[in-house]
Amino acid sequence: MATSKTKKAPATKVKFSKETYLNWYEQMLLMRRFEEKAGQLYGQQKIRGFCHLYIGQEACAAGSVSALKEGDKYITAYRDHAHPIALGSDPNKIMAELFGKETGISKGKGGSMHMFDKEHHFYGGHGIVGGQVPLGVGIAFAEKYRGSDNLCVTYMGDGAVRQGAFHEALNLAMTMKLPVLFVIENNGYAMGTSVARTSNVTDLSELGRAYEMPSESVDAMNVENVHTAVEKAAARARKGDGPTLLEFRTYRYKGHSMSDPAKYRTKEEVEQYKQMDPIEQVKQVILKNKFASEEDLAALDKSLKDRVNESVKFAEGSDFPAASQAFEHVYVQEDYPFEMG
Repeated sequence: MATSKTKKAPATKVKFSKETYLNWYEQMLLMRRFEEKAGQLYGQQKIRGFCHLYIGQEACAAGSVSALKEGDKYITAYRDHAHPIALGSDPNKIMAELFGKETGISKGKGGSMHMFDKEHHFYGGHGIVGGQVPLGVGIAFAEKYRGSDNLCVTYMGDGAVRQGAFHEALNLAMTMKLPVLFVIENNGYAMGTSVARTSNVTDLSELGRAYEMPSESVDAMNVENVHTAVEKAAARARKGDGPTLLEFRTYRYKGHSMSDPAKYRTKEEVEQYKQMDPIEQVKQVILKNKFASEEDLAALDKSLKDRVNESVKFAEGSDFPAASQAFEHVYVQEDYPFEMG
């Protein structure tokens, strides 16, 4: 009599490697823990001024960075703590910048909204709504002028697309076929007003089609979708075919800034989006495919919390910039062969 054999459960199909999922999980969890700590410190008045948290939008940064290559340039608006973390910037320096310390990534002079890290090709962090969009086009022009195959990812919020500079930038980039990816992180509310109340066009990817630019709306609560869309757009840019507009449909769990109670939306709406949490989605893929155990992920979480706490100690132990440094690192110093006058 033949003995029956126990059938093994079929493995879950995955689109990416084990290493990719684990990297996404670690990067997004570090962003989340860093931002949670920043919010806590703001409440303690250790961080002052404006502070815009990225909680809920982590897949936008993680999926973009994983799809690109060394040498590509990045620029964004003022919700800018997570992007440099995804690019590999030192969390110590980012936290110190939030504290306004001289060891900060912008020497303590930029604060929450003006993070810069040239070493990791991160060009801000810009406080003027939409102001970074034409700058991103300029960076892309420089890469084309030099003959490189690098590109510039230019991020903005849904509120920035109402600026005239946005349309001027799209027109110029498409006309000159520049290697720029325009990314709208559409979290639905700009500063506090829903997209539907500010425009007849709620599918923001339609704005790119006015310039015959390839455009796509992406479910950006899922990091796989983000990576795939950016990878496709990057390949187009590197071939010399010009820009792409990507609308990342995402969601911020917190208010626009720390001073925003977010009373313009319901608790039920926020909870609905939390059911699609980008970190939890990756966690489930990792567990189902046995890429790591619950214990492994708990240990990782603890180590990341420790890493964030280390950044706080670093910031607290650093000095404020001296008054004598107020005018340093403001302008580029050039030696001219002739006198100005």
